[in-house]
Amino acid sequence: MTWTVWAAIVIVILTVAALIKRYETRLVLLASGFLMTCLSLDPMQGLNAFAKSMTNSGLIMAICSAMGFAFVVHLVKLLSAPLSKLGLLLIPAATAITYFICIAIPSAAGCAAAVGPTMIPLLRRAGVSRPGTAAAILGGTFGSMLSPGLSHNAYVAKMANLDVIQTIGVHMNYTLVCGAISMIGVTIMCILLGDYKPGSVSEDELAEESDVQRVNILKALAPLVPVLILVTGNLWIPAIKMGVAQAMIVGAIYTLAVTLSDAQAFSKRFFAGMGNGYGEVLGIIIAAGVFAAGLKASGLIAVFIEVLRGSNEIARWGGSLGPFVMGVITRSGDAAAFAFNEAVTPHAPSFGMAVPTLGTMAALAGALGRMMSPISGVAIVICGLAGVSNPIELTKRLAIPMIIAVIFVALAMV
Repeated sequence: MTWTVWAAIVIVILTVAALIKRYETRLVLLASGFLMTCLSLDPMQGLNAFAKSMTNSGLIMAICSAMGFAFVVHLVKLLSAPLSKLGLLLIPAATAITYFICIAIPSAAGCAAAVGPTMIPLLRRAGVSRPGTAAAILGGTFGSMLSPGLSHNAYVAKMANLDVIQTIGVHMNYTLVCGAISMIGVTIMCILLGDYKPGSVSEDELAEESDVQRVNILKALAPLVPVLILVTGNLWIPAIKMGVAQAMIVGAIYTLAVTLSDAQAFSKRFFAGMGNGYGEVLGIIIAAGVFAAGLKASGLIAVFIEVLRGSNEIARWGGSLGPFVMGVITRSGDAAAFAFNEAVTPHAPSFGMAVPTLGTMAALAGALGRMMSPISGVAIVICGLAGVSNPIELTKRLAIPMIIAVIFVALAMV
Protein backbone atom coordinates (compact mmCIF):
# COMPACT_ATOMS: atom_id res chain seq x y z
CA MET A 1 0.00 0.00 0.00
CA THR A 2 2.08 2.93 -1.31
CA TRP A 3 1.26 6.59 -0.70
CA THR A 4 -0.27 6.81 -4.20
CA VAL A 5 -2.69 4.01 -3.31
CA TRP A 6 -3.81 5.89 -0.21
CA ALA A 7 -4.11 9.09 -2.25
CA ALA A 8 -6.23 7.23 -4.79
CA ILE A 9 -8.54 5.97 -2.03
CA VAL A 10 -9.08 9.55 -0.83
CA ILE A 11 -9.73 10.70 -4.41
CA VAL A 12 -12.23 7.89 -4.98
CA ILE A 13 -14.11 8.92 -1.81
CA LEU A 14 -14.14 12.54 -2.97
CA THR A 15 -15.29 11.40 -6.43
CA VAL A 16 -18.25 9.53 -4.94
CA ALA A 17 -19.11 12.56 -2.79
CA ALA A 18 -19.01 14.85 -5.84
CA LEU A 19 -21.27 12.50 -7.80
CA ILE A 20 -23.71 12.32 -4.87
CA LYS A 21 -23.83 16.13 -4.90
CA ARG A 22 -24.75 15.82 -8.59
CA TYR A 23 -21.72 17.48 -10.09
CA GLU A 24 -21.37 16.72 -13.81
CA THR A 25 -20.41 13.04 -14.10
CA ARG A 26 -17.93 13.35 -16.97
CA LEU A 27 -16.15 16.31 -15.36
CA VAL A 28 -15.81 14.51 -12.03
CA LEU A 29 -14.44 11.31 -13.57
CA LEU A 30 -12.04 13.16 -15.86
CA ALA A 31 -10.71 15.42 -13.10
CA SER A 32 -10.25 12.50 -10.69
CA GLY A 33 -8.56 10.34 -13.30
CA PHE A 34 -6.13 13.04 -14.44
CA LEU A 35 -5.32 13.97 -10.83
CA MET A 36 -4.41 10.36 -9.99
CA THR A 37 -2.20 9.99 -13.08
CA CYS A 38 -0.43 13.27 -12.25
CA LEU A 39 0.19 12.21 -8.63
CA SER A 40 1.60 8.94 -10.00
CA LEU A 41 3.91 10.99 -12.27
CA ASP A 42 2.36 9.44 -15.38
CA PRO A 43 -0.07 12.02 -16.83
CA MET A 44 0.29 10.55 -20.32
CA GLN A 45 -1.55 7.42 -19.16
CA GLY A 46 -4.69 9.52 -18.63
CA LEU A 47 -4.30 11.38 -21.91
CA ASN A 48 -3.74 8.15 -23.82
CA ALA A 49 -6.83 6.59 -22.22
CA PHE A 50 -8.88 9.61 -23.33
CA ALA A 51 -7.63 9.36 -26.91
CA LYS A 52 -8.11 5.59 -27.06
CA SER A 53 -11.68 5.73 -25.76
CA MET A 54 -12.84 8.54 -28.03
CA THR A 55 -11.81 6.63 -31.17
CA ASN A 56 -13.25 3.22 -30.30
CA SER A 57 -14.90 2.49 -33.66
CA GLY A 58 -16.97 -0.50 -32.56
CA LEU A 59 -18.59 1.38 -29.69
CA ILE A 60 -19.11 4.55 -31.72
CA MET A 61 -20.97 2.64 -34.45
CA ALA A 62 -23.19 0.68 -32.07
CA ILE A 63 -24.02 3.43 -29.59
CA CYS A 64 -24.43 6.39 -31.93
CA SER A 65 -26.57 4.49 -34.44
CA ALA A 66 -28.77 3.09 -31.65
CA MET A 67 -29.30 6.53 -30.13
CA GLY A 68 -30.08 8.01 -33.54
CA PHE A 69 -32.70 5.32 -34.12
CA ALA A 70 -34.16 5.82 -30.63
CA PHE A 71 -34.77 9.49 -31.42
CA VAL A 72 -37.18 8.66 -34.25
CA VAL A 73 -39.35 5.76 -33.02
CA HIS A 74 -42.24 4.98 -30.66
CA LEU A 75 -43.95 1.74 -29.59
CA VAL A 76 -46.21 2.57 -26.67
CA LYS A 77 -49.80 2.67 -27.94
CA LEU A 78 -49.76 -0.77 -29.54
CA LEU A 79 -48.82 -2.41 -26.24
CA SER A 80 -50.99 -0.33 -23.90
CA ALA A 81 -54.26 -0.52 -25.87
CA PRO A 82 -55.63 -3.76 -24.29
CA LEU A 83 -54.77 -2.84 -20.70
CA SER A 84 -57.35 -0.31 -19.54
CA LYS A 85 -59.51 -2.83 -17.63
CA LEU A 86 -56.86 -4.90 -15.85
CA GLY A 87 -57.29 -3.24 -12.45
CA LEU A 88 -54.53 -4.19 -10.01
CA LEU A 89 -52.79 -6.24 -12.69
CA LEU A 90 -52.14 -3.00 -14.54
CA ILE A 91 -49.22 -2.36 -12.16
CA PRO A 92 -47.12 -5.40 -13.19
CA ALA A 93 -48.35 -4.96 -16.77
CA ALA A 94 -47.00 -1.41 -16.84
CA THR A 95 -43.64 -2.61 -15.52
CA ALA A 96 -43.52 -5.40 -18.12
CA ILE A 97 -44.45 -3.04 -20.98
CA THR A 98 -41.82 -0.50 -19.96
CA TYR A 99 -39.25 -3.31 -19.70
CA PHE A 100 -40.12 -4.52 -23.21
CA ILE A 101 -40.11 -1.03 -24.74
CA CYS A 102 -36.74 -0.30 -23.11
CA ILE A 103 -35.25 -3.10 -25.23
CA ALA A 104 -36.12 -1.05 -28.31
CA ILE A 105 -35.37 2.35 -26.72
CA PRO A 106 -32.28 1.66 -24.56
CA SER A 107 -32.27 5.06 -22.89
CA ALA A 108 -34.02 4.81 -19.51
CA ALA A 109 -35.06 8.47 -19.48
CA GLY A 110 -36.05 8.34 -23.16
CA CYS A 111 -38.12 5.22 -22.58
CA ALA A 112 -39.85 6.81 -19.58
CA ALA A 113 -40.65 9.90 -21.62
CA ALA A 114 -42.17 7.74 -24.34
CA VAL A 115 -44.15 5.48 -21.98
CA GLY A 116 -45.32 8.06 -19.45
CA PRO A 117 -47.90 10.07 -21.42
CA THR A 118 -49.83 6.89 -22.28
CA MET A 119 -49.34 4.68 -19.22
CA ILE A 120 -49.71 7.27 -16.46
CA PRO A 121 -53.35 8.16 -17.30
CA LEU A 122 -54.22 4.45 -17.57
CA LEU A 123 -52.73 3.68 -14.16
CA ARG A 124 -54.33 6.71 -12.54
CA ARG A 125 -57.78 5.89 -13.94
CA ALA A 126 -57.40 2.37 -12.55
CA GLY A 127 -56.96 3.85 -9.06
CA VAL A 128 -53.16 3.63 -8.71
CA SER A 129 -51.59 6.44 -6.67
CA ARG A 130 -49.09 8.81 -8.23
CA PRO A 131 -46.06 7.25 -6.46
CA GLY A 132 -47.31 3.75 -7.34
CA THR A 133 -47.78 4.81 -10.96
CA ALA A 134 -44.26 6.24 -11.15
CA ALA A 135 -42.72 3.17 -9.46
CA ALA A 136 -44.52 0.78 -11.83
CA ILE A 137 -42.97 2.53 -14.84
CA LEU A 138 -39.51 2.99 -13.28
CA GLY A 139 -39.45 -0.71 -12.40
CA GLY A 140 -39.12 -1.65 -16.06
CA THR A 141 -36.43 0.79 -17.17
CA PHE A 142 -33.56 -1.69 -17.09
CA GLY A 143 -34.98 -3.81 -19.92
CA SER A 144 -32.33 -2.09 -22.04
CA MET A 145 -29.90 -4.74 -20.77
CA LEU A 146 -31.39 -6.98 -23.49
CA SER A 147 -30.93 -4.39 -26.22
CA PRO A 148 -28.27 -4.94 -28.92
CA GLY A 149 -27.92 -1.16 -28.95
CA LEU A 150 -27.01 -0.86 -25.25
CA SER A 151 -23.51 0.52 -24.79
CA HIS A 152 -22.61 -2.03 -22.08
CA ASN A 153 -23.38 -4.99 -24.33
CA ALA A 154 -21.18 -3.57 -27.08
CA TYR A 155 -18.44 -2.71 -24.59
CA VAL A 156 -18.28 -6.14 -22.96
CA ALA A 157 -18.60 -7.87 -26.35
CA LYS A 158 -15.52 -6.05 -27.64
CA MET A 159 -13.60 -6.82 -24.46
CA ALA A 160 -14.52 -10.53 -24.60
CA ASN A 161 -14.12 -10.90 -28.39
CA LEU A 162 -17.78 -11.92 -28.78
CA ASP A 163 -20.53 -10.46 -30.89
CA VAL A 164 -23.29 -8.48 -29.20
CA ILE A 165 -25.94 -11.22 -29.40
CA GLN A 166 -23.59 -13.74 -27.78
CA THR A 167 -22.90 -11.25 -24.99
CA ILE A 168 -26.61 -10.72 -24.39
CA GLY A 169 -26.98 -14.49 -24.22
CA VAL A 170 -24.53 -14.58 -21.28
CA HIS A 171 -26.85 -12.57 -19.05
CA MET A 172 -30.26 -12.86 -20.74
CA ASN A 173 -31.78 -15.44 -18.36
CA TYR A 174 -30.58 -13.56 -15.29
CA THR A 175 -31.85 -10.25 -16.65
CA LEU A 176 -35.26 -11.79 -17.36
CA VAL A 177 -35.45 -13.16 -13.81
CA CYS A 178 -34.52 -9.71 -12.46
CA GLY A 179 -37.34 -8.28 -14.59
CA ALA A 180 -39.78 -10.73 -13.01
CA ILE A 181 -38.47 -9.86 -9.53
CA SER A 182 -39.01 -6.17 -10.28
CA MET A 183 -42.49 -6.71 -11.69
CA ILE A 184 -43.67 -8.84 -8.75
CA GLY A 185 -41.79 -6.84 -6.12
CA VAL A 186 -43.10 -3.44 -7.21
CA THR A 187 -46.66 -4.82 -7.25
CA ILE A 188 -46.31 -6.22 -3.71
CA MET A 189 -44.82 -2.96 -2.42
CA CYS A 190 -47.62 -0.95 -4.03
CA ILE A 191 -50.19 -3.20 -2.33
CA LEU A 192 -48.44 -2.90 1.06
CA LEU A 193 -48.21 0.88 0.78
CA GLY A 194 -51.87 1.21 -0.23
CA ASP A 195 -51.24 2.50 -3.73
CA TYR A 196 -54.20 0.71 -5.33
CA LYS A 197 -57.61 2.18 -4.48
CA PRO A 198 -60.18 1.70 -7.28
CA GLY A 199 -62.48 4.67 -7.72
CA SER A 200 -60.29 6.95 -5.60
CA VAL A 201 -59.27 9.23 -8.46
CA SER A 202 -61.70 11.84 -9.72
CA GLU A 203 -62.12 12.54 -13.42
CA ASP A 204 -61.35 16.23 -12.88
CA GLU A 205 -57.93 15.33 -11.48
CA LEU A 206 -56.87 13.55 -14.64
CA ALA A 207 -55.55 14.95 -17.85
CA GLU A 208 -57.36 13.87 -20.96
CA GLU A 209 -56.38 10.27 -21.63
CA SER A 210 -54.48 9.51 -24.79
CA ASP A 211 -56.37 7.75 -27.55
CA VAL A 212 -54.83 4.27 -27.43
CA GLN A 213 -57.33 2.60 -29.74
CA ARG A 214 -56.16 3.97 -33.07
CA VAL A 215 -53.01 1.99 -33.58
CA ASN A 216 -51.05 1.67 -36.80
CA ILE A 217 -49.29 -1.66 -36.33
CA LEU A 218 -46.69 -0.98 -39.02
CA LYS A 219 -45.67 2.24 -37.28
CA ALA A 220 -45.84 0.81 -33.78
CA LEU A 221 -43.57 -2.13 -34.66
CA ALA A 222 -40.82 0.11 -36.05
CA PRO A 223 -38.66 -0.04 -32.87
CA LEU A 224 -38.52 -3.83 -33.07
CA VAL A 225 -37.17 -4.01 -36.62
CA PRO A 226 -33.43 -3.74 -35.71
CA VAL A 227 -33.83 -6.17 -32.81
CA LEU A 228 -35.60 -8.73 -35.01
CA ILE A 229 -32.95 -8.38 -37.73
CA LEU A 230 -30.08 -8.87 -35.27
CA VAL A 231 -31.63 -11.84 -33.48
CA THR A 232 -32.84 -13.54 -36.67
CA GLY A 233 -29.56 -12.98 -38.50
CA ASN A 234 -27.41 -14.27 -35.65
CA LEU A 235 -29.55 -17.28 -34.76
CA TRP A 236 -31.46 -18.50 -37.82
CA ILE A 237 -30.78 -16.73 -41.11
CA PRO A 238 -27.06 -16.04 -41.61
CA ALA A 239 -27.76 -14.28 -44.93
CA ILE A 240 -29.14 -11.25 -43.07
CA LYS A 241 -26.56 -11.24 -40.28
CA MET A 242 -25.26 -7.70 -39.77
CA GLY A 243 -23.88 -5.37 -37.14
CA VAL A 244 -25.83 -3.15 -34.78
CA ALA A 245 -25.18 0.01 -36.79
CA GLN A 246 -26.38 -1.58 -40.04
CA ALA A 247 -29.53 -2.91 -38.36
CA MET A 248 -30.30 0.52 -36.91
CA ILE A 249 -30.01 2.10 -40.37
CA VAL A 250 -32.41 -0.49 -41.82
CA GLY A 251 -34.79 0.21 -38.94
CA ALA A 252 -34.58 3.94 -39.57
CA ILE A 253 -35.33 3.48 -43.28
CA TYR A 254 -38.32 1.28 -42.41
CA THR A 255 -39.57 3.90 -39.93
CA LEU A 256 -39.26 6.68 -42.50
CA ALA A 257 -41.16 4.59 -45.06
CA VAL A 258 -44.10 3.62 -42.82
CA THR A 259 -44.51 7.00 -41.15
CA LEU A 260 -44.20 9.04 -44.37
CA SER A 261 -42.31 11.63 -42.34
CA ASP A 262 -40.59 14.64 -43.80
CA ALA A 263 -37.25 13.16 -44.89
CA GLN A 264 -35.25 16.28 -44.07
CA ALA A 265 -36.66 16.61 -40.56
CA PHE A 266 -36.27 12.87 -40.04
CA SER A 267 -32.60 13.02 -41.05
CA LYS A 268 -31.93 15.93 -38.70
CA ARG A 269 -33.57 14.07 -35.84
CA PHE A 270 -31.59 10.88 -36.53
CA PHE A 271 -28.22 12.65 -36.60
CA ALA A 272 -29.15 14.70 -33.53
CA GLY A 273 -29.65 11.39 -31.75
CA MET A 274 -26.26 10.16 -32.95
CA GLY A 275 -24.61 13.29 -31.62
CA ASN A 276 -26.42 12.92 -28.34
CA GLY A 277 -25.24 9.31 -28.13
CA TYR A 278 -21.61 10.35 -28.54
CA GLY A 279 -21.80 13.27 -26.14
CA GLU A 280 -23.87 11.64 -23.41
CA VAL A 281 -23.10 7.90 -23.53
CA LEU A 282 -19.64 7.74 -25.08
CA GLY A 283 -18.70 10.81 -23.07
CA ILE A 284 -19.18 8.78 -19.89
CA ILE A 285 -17.21 5.86 -21.36
CA ILE A 286 -14.33 8.22 -22.23
CA ALA A 287 -14.37 9.80 -18.77
CA ALA A 288 -14.59 6.38 -17.08
CA GLY A 289 -11.56 5.26 -19.12
CA VAL A 290 -9.51 8.18 -17.80
CA PHE A 291 -10.70 7.47 -14.25
CA ALA A 292 -9.69 3.82 -14.61
CA ALA A 293 -6.30 4.86 -15.97
CA GLY A 294 -5.79 6.92 -12.82
CA LEU A 295 -6.72 3.97 -10.62
CA LYS A 296 -4.24 1.77 -12.49
CA ALA A 297 -1.44 4.34 -12.38
CA SER A 298 -1.86 4.77 -8.62
CA GLY A 299 -1.60 1.03 -7.97
CA LEU A 300 -5.06 0.79 -6.40
CA ILE A 301 -6.34 -1.60 -9.07
CA ALA A 302 -3.41 -3.96 -8.52
CA VAL A 303 -4.26 -4.07 -4.79
CA PHE A 304 -7.94 -4.67 -5.55
CA ILE A 305 -7.13 -7.49 -7.99
CA GLU A 306 -4.99 -9.19 -5.36
CA VAL A 307 -7.89 -9.06 -2.92
CA LEU A 308 -10.24 -10.59 -5.50
CA ARG A 309 -7.74 -13.35 -6.27
CA GLY A 310 -7.95 -14.45 -2.66
CA SER A 311 -11.50 -15.82 -2.95
CA ASN A 312 -14.13 -16.46 -5.57
CA GLU A 313 -16.70 -15.37 -2.99
CA ILE A 314 -15.04 -11.95 -2.69
CA ALA A 315 -15.07 -11.63 -6.48
CA ARG A 316 -18.73 -12.62 -6.60
CA TRP A 317 -19.80 -9.87 -4.21
CA GLY A 318 -17.25 -7.30 -5.39
CA GLY A 319 -18.45 -7.56 -8.98
CA SER A 320 -22.11 -7.20 -8.05
CA LEU A 321 -22.53 -5.17 -4.86
CA GLY A 322 -19.74 -2.75 -5.82
CA PRO A 323 -21.39 -1.43 -9.03
CA PHE A 324 -24.82 -1.75 -7.36
CA VAL A 325 -23.92 0.54 -4.45
CA MET A 326 -22.15 2.95 -6.78
CA GLY A 327 -25.24 3.02 -8.99
CA VAL A 328 -27.41 3.94 -5.97
CA ILE A 329 -25.25 6.71 -4.58
CA THR A 330 -24.02 8.21 -7.85
CA ARG A 331 -27.39 7.93 -9.72
CA SER A 332 -25.57 6.47 -12.73
CA GLY A 333 -25.33 2.73 -13.30
CA ASP A 334 -23.34 3.53 -16.43
CA ALA A 335 -20.53 5.38 -14.70
CA ALA A 336 -20.16 2.68 -12.04
CA ALA A 337 -20.20 -0.23 -14.50
CA PHE A 338 -17.92 1.37 -17.08
CA ALA A 339 -15.33 2.28 -14.45
CA PHE A 340 -15.43 -1.25 -13.01
CA ASN A 341 -15.29 -2.96 -16.39
CA GLU A 342 -12.48 -0.78 -17.64
CA ALA A 343 -10.31 -1.37 -14.60
CA VAL A 344 -11.18 -4.80 -13.19
CA THR A 345 -13.01 -7.00 -15.70
CA PRO A 346 -10.01 -7.61 -18.04
CA HIS A 347 -8.34 -9.40 -15.09
CA ALA A 348 -11.33 -11.70 -14.44
CA PRO A 349 -9.51 -14.95 -15.42
CA SER A 350 -6.88 -14.31 -12.73
CA PHE A 351 -9.50 -14.72 -9.99
CA GLY A 352 -11.50 -17.52 -11.56
CA MET A 353 -14.18 -15.68 -13.53
CA ALA A 354 -14.96 -15.23 -17.23
CA VAL A 355 -14.71 -11.74 -18.74
CA PRO A 356 -18.22 -11.68 -20.27
CA THR A 357 -19.78 -12.98 -17.05
CA LEU A 358 -18.10 -10.42 -14.80
CA GLY A 359 -18.62 -7.61 -17.32
CA THR A 360 -22.33 -8.20 -17.78
CA MET A 361 -22.82 -8.85 -14.05
CA ALA A 362 -21.31 -5.45 -13.25
CA ALA A 363 -23.47 -3.76 -15.88
CA LEU A 364 -26.67 -5.42 -14.63
CA ALA A 365 -25.83 -4.67 -10.99
CA GLY A 366 -25.13 -1.03 -11.80
CA ALA A 367 -28.48 -0.76 -13.60
CA LEU A 368 -30.29 -2.30 -10.62
CA GLY A 369 -28.59 0.19 -8.29
CA ARG A 370 -29.62 3.11 -10.49
CA MET A 371 -33.21 1.84 -10.38
CA MET A 372 -33.54 2.54 -6.64
CA SER A 373 -31.53 5.78 -6.63
CA PRO A 374 -33.73 8.79 -5.78
CA ILE A 375 -31.37 11.12 -7.63
CA SER A 376 -31.21 9.28 -10.97
CA GLY A 377 -32.22 11.19 -14.08
CA VAL A 378 -34.94 8.72 -15.02
CA ALA A 379 -36.49 8.84 -11.52
CA ILE A 380 -36.70 12.61 -11.71
CA VAL A 381 -38.20 12.46 -15.22
CA ILE A 382 -40.89 10.00 -14.11
CA CYS A 383 -41.65 12.02 -10.96
CA GLY A 384 -42.22 15.05 -13.15
CA LEU A 385 -44.51 13.16 -15.52
CA ALA A 386 -46.52 11.52 -12.72
CA GLY A 387 -46.69 14.55 -10.43
CA VAL A 388 -44.66 13.02 -7.58
CA SER A 389 -42.95 15.70 -5.51
CA ASN A 390 -40.38 13.51 -3.72
CA PRO A 391 -38.34 10.83 -5.57
CA ILE A 392 -37.78 9.03 -2.25
CA GLU A 393 -41.33 7.71 -2.70
CA LEU A 394 -40.05 5.69 -5.67
CA THR A 395 -37.09 4.37 -3.67
CA LYS A 396 -39.49 3.12 -0.99
CA ARG A 397 -41.20 0.93 -3.58
CA LEU A 398 -38.11 -0.23 -5.48
CA ALA A 399 -35.41 -0.71 -2.83
CA ILE A 400 -36.42 -4.17 -1.59
CA PRO A 401 -37.07 -5.64 -5.08
CA MET A 402 -33.73 -4.29 -6.37
CA ILE A 403 -31.78 -5.60 -3.36
CA ILE A 404 -33.35 -9.03 -3.86
CA ALA A 405 -32.48 -8.87 -7.56
CA VAL A 406 -28.81 -7.98 -7.01
CA ILE A 407 -28.42 -10.74 -4.41
CA PHE A 408 -29.87 -13.16 -6.98
CA VAL A 409 -27.36 -11.88 -9.55
CA ALA A 410 -24.44 -12.36 -7.17
CA LEU A 411 -25.50 -15.89 -6.23
CA ALA A 412 -26.58 -17.11 -9.67
CA MET A 413 -24.19 -15.57 -12.20
CA VAL A 414 -20.93 -16.93 -10.81
